[in-house]
Amino acid sequence: MTAEPVVLIQPGYENSGPEHWQSLWEQANPDFVRVEQADWDAPLLDDWVRTLQETVRAQTGPVVIVAHSLGCATVAHWATRHGVVIQGVLLVAPVDVDNAGLDAIATFAPLPLAPLPFPSIVVASTDDPWTSAERARHFADAWGSDFIDAGPLGHLNSASGIGDWPAGRRILEGLTN
Repeated sequence: MTAEPVVLIQPGYENSGPEHWQSLWEQANPDFVRVEQADWDAPLLDDWVRTLQETVRAQTGPVVIVAHSLGCATVAHWATRHGVVIQGVLLVAPVDVDNAGLDAIATFAPLPLAPLPFPSIVVASTDDPWTSAERARHFADAWGSDFIDAGPLGHLNSASGIGDWPAGRRILEGLTN
């Protein structure tokens, strides 16, 4: 019998607030663990990758990562640097760090576009202000990820009005079963 995976929640820039689906998922499931970055408002790539690596290494069983926005870029850099094989990753609304024009996330550019060494799914909106649907699909193709078009849901965050995002939970189930 295979152990249930630990689900690591990797938020993006400025963290995921209390009404964000990542926070709601974490509150609803005590087995979900948030990757606690030292500085959510002034992210530094090396620090974020190191913290993700330490959090993954601290787990004793299989791991699935649920990343949002800048968290997706963190996972791409982490996979390139560490090559750790996990059960899978759900990459939601990956921010286009190469074209975002936001100085606070500049250390995350360029975005690695090497295939990820584990199963992955990219979910993107058709009207995300931080990444076009075309760029998100390009990321998915480069990473070897399945791609899901979420329709016009903005940045797939609390401002999108998706609550605890039941559709996302169903997608996650495909990675955790």
